[in-house]
Amino acid sequence: MKVLLLKDPKDKDSGPDPYVKELALHGLEATLIPVLSFEFISLESLFEKLSHPECYGGLVFTSPRALEAIKICLKENSKSEAWSKSLKQSWSTKPVYVVGKATASLVEEIGLIPQGEKSGNAEKLAEFICSREKPNSSSLLFPCGALKREVLPTALKEKGIPLESVTVYQTTQHCRLQESLSSYFSQQGVPASIVFFSPSGVKFCLQHIQKLSGDFINHVKFAAIGPATAEALQAAGQRVSCTAEAPAAPALAAGLRRVLGPQHG
Repeated sequence: MKVLLLKDPKDKDSGPDPYVKELALHGLEATLIPVLSFEFISLESLFEKLSHPECYGGLVFTSPRALEAIKICLKENSKSEAWSKSLKQSWSTKPVYVVGKATASLVEEIGLIPQGEKSGNAEKLAEFICSREKPNSSSLLFPCGALKREVLPTALKEKGIPLESVTVYQTTQHCRLQESLSSYFSQQGVPASIVFFSPSGVKFCLQHIQKLSGDFINHVKFAAIGPATAEALQAAGQRVSCTAEAPAAPALAAGLRRVLGPQHG
């Protein structure tokens, strides 16, 4: 059975994409189509804030892209030196809250220790942070994307926990998205399931997919990596057959196996 994954492939250096690998174990033939492009912005402003750990109570990351922004900053020798000499040590005494495994592993790469990675979504991470932070303490620094959802900032605000957002990337449609989708449908046909990995993915892909699937759209099991993506699909009028219980390959595979049934191959 064919499954279309609307996400970027994992970095080439780190071996096969975990989602493709995991689904193959369940007899599902997965194909990746990159949906989004990211443009990094305000990196000087980001590093300026990172240079003053004494002003903040900790860090919050809800996207791997925010860590990529920091890694770009650290490619400059002077910044890398400042980070390893003193900044890393200062930040390591403060909590670094993350939403999932991918973000957690990137936090470890810059030498910090993540907390909250089992949260899996912004709502649960907000609860986790609120259970640990006191109202009116120092602000948490939140590097984020231009399309960030307001769930986490709103939940913290309600509890009086200050959060300082800095927008470090913008999300746009991948330049070859339409071409890639058309080519997939013409060569592989309509897949058994299509998995969306972000609300932006729904915005950029759903209409093309509806056109390309035609009358077969009702046979496709639509799946979402998490509740925010499922909400975006439902808001666009699309029925969601399965939402992964956690934003990770094994949870997605388990969900797809339930809705596609045992007759793989």
